[in-house]
Amino acid sequence: MTRYPRDMTGYGSNPPAANWPNGAKIAVQIVLNYEEGGENNILHGDAASEAFLSEITGAQPWPGQRHWNMESNYEYGSRAGFWRVHRMLGDLPITVYGVASALARAPEQVAAMKQSGWEIASHGLKWVEHKDMPEEEEREAIAQAIQLHYEATGEMPRGWYTGRCSNNTVRLAAETGQFAYVADSISDDLPYWMQFDGRDQLIVPYTMDCNDMRFSIQAGFTTGEQFESYLKDSFDVLYQEGAEGAPKILSIGLHCRIIGRPGRAAALRRAIEHFQSHEGVWFATRLQIAEHWAKEHPPVHKTRPSEMDRETFVSEFGGVFEHSPWIAERAYDSELGPTHDTAQGVHQALARQFRAASEDERLGVLTAHPDLAGKLAQAKRLTAESTAEQASVGLDQLTDEEREGLTKMNETYTGKFGFPFIIAVRDNSKQSIIDTFQRRIDNDRDTEFAEACRQVERIAELRLLEKFAS
Repeated sequence: MTRYPRDMTGYGSNPPAANWPNGAKIAVQIVLNYEEGGENNILHGDAASEAFLSEITGAQPWPGQRHWNMESNYEYGSRAGFWRVHRMLGDLPITVYGVASALARAPEQVAAMKQSGWEIASHGLKWVEHKDMPEEEEREAIAQAIQLHYEATGEMPRGWYTGRCSNNTVRLAAETGQFAYVADSISDDLPYWMQFDGRDQLIVPYTMDCNDMRFSIQAGFTTGEQFESYLKDSFDVLYQEGAEGAPKILSIGLHCRIIGRPGRAAALRRAIEHFQSHEGVWFATRLQIAEHWAKEHPPVHKTRPSEMDRETFVSEFGGVFEHSPWIAERAYDSELGPTHDTAQGVHQALARQFRAASEDERLGVLTAHPDLAGKLAQAKRLTAESTAEQASVGLDQLTDEEREGLTKMNETYTGKFGFPFIIAVRDNSKQSIIDTFQRRIDNDRDTEFAEACRQVERIAELRLLEKFAS
């Protein structure tokens, strides 16, 4: 049995209604990353200097050495960049991702954040890579980050974002029970719930595209106008979606040492003025968004197909393909995961097994289907699904003439092809079924076999859509 852990579906084509306060068409969420003083540095007990997100092209770690230019680049963020951004955004609800060790070295900046009422979320203990960090070490680092955050700010963090995370990070943050949200995801425009060992954890996704970090990477922005244009385009698309009834979050990521440079700050100012020129814009902290979402869309616990045991899965889905539980048995042993926990997900898993089966096996599925309005129907020996389907278009209330005509077509069709006429009844009316029946009798066997298989799959799809809807 293989289970694929990634959820490639999410909300799919029907995202939940965000219901932002006052009917807002968009939530604008601005993050200011405060990392200066928490980056890699041998002064901090690290093995080498920092090399990430700076003005220094092609920077590399210097093992065992301080890197004066790198240090002063980060210091620009704390000494000048932070204050420029604070003057610009001080009246807006901002979320700070504060590296705990950096906050402990920033008493003036922390006081300014608190004076503006900004949310200060935890950005981890240090601004370092976690991908190779042993689980217990990372768990301890999270605990230390929470404690140091409290010492530096006077409040416990309600949000978490590591950034340079490991595959364990979200689970380890969730297991603390401390956080209203975790932001180590860029997988959606809306919050969503995950569950770890029975604990529900809200995820409020972050961004890597509407992010000034792209000034510091090769495939990024080079001028403020590029950043401004990208932010405006992102806002305009999401604002339009909100006006059409599907509000989202515009998440923006900033760094003191990057956006705090004058030429970039000007672009940010113009972008924010563009946002503010529109009605129905909710500027919010991530905590405000998380608390709103938890109230509007609390976690819903339901049995997920990918988490069922074999007996339950086959019991639930073994009859979707008429009298062919082997399809569900094989699907259970295939690569199921969270992305299959929908009607279309289960349908693909089942249909793959049907399509991969031998011709004889698929023929067996076809012959398991009853004749339309045939003897089994008259004897009330159809499955509940088939009974409801045939009744939905009145095949249980035929005139004598209609029944006689269908009986003759059934005999002709089955005699020619070796399997009964199959059609997705719920896609049709009684008359269109009769018309299609008459037309398909003239097909050659290969064409009709293929068409019958398609109809079997469609019947299964409709059954699953109904099942999941209920």
